[in-house]
Amino acid sequence: MLIGIMSDTHDNLPAIRKAVEFFNSKKVDLVIHAGDFVAPFVAGELKKLEAPLRGVFGNNDGERKGLYEALGIYDELIELEADGMRIAVTHGTNEVLVKALAHSRLYDVVVVGHTHRYEIREAGRTILINPGEVCGYVTGVKSVALLDTRRREVQIINLDTGELLGTIGL
Repeated sequence: MLIGIMSDTHDNLPAIRKAVEFFNSKKVDLVIHAGDFVAPFVAGELKKLEAPLRGVFGNNDGERKGLYEALGIYDELIELEADGMRIAVTHGTNEVLVKALAHSRLYDVVVVGHTHRYEIREAGRTILINPGEVCGYVTGVKSVALLDTRRREVQIINLDTGELLGTIGL
């Protein structure tokens, strides 16, 4: 299974469009959004995804009822299973929670956002993935991640250049 991972879109419709086009071109099976959609009108672009979207609220998601109605987003923490891999997704504002999830031995992968900085790192036997920011507002880099559950590999990709920014085997 190929999973697209994004976070911190912050209403940047052209950047969201670019991420959606990228994921569709890669024919991902699922897209995970780690929060900070911001407003429900982003649904217009996100609904162009050819794969199902699962996501969580971030600290800037004020219109939660609207995001639920537009995209079915309803929680701050979700669990997923893909090809036998257990995945936890949270925005990452609570570092104690992120650390607990990573060290719980319950998850193979923990997905976060919030910092706007892309990162892939090992935390015990768990891989922590932050795809960075789609919006590009803080770092100037619009990035997403791809998790290939069959090859057991994670890649971070710059949406503007297509450059591979980081990779790790699981």
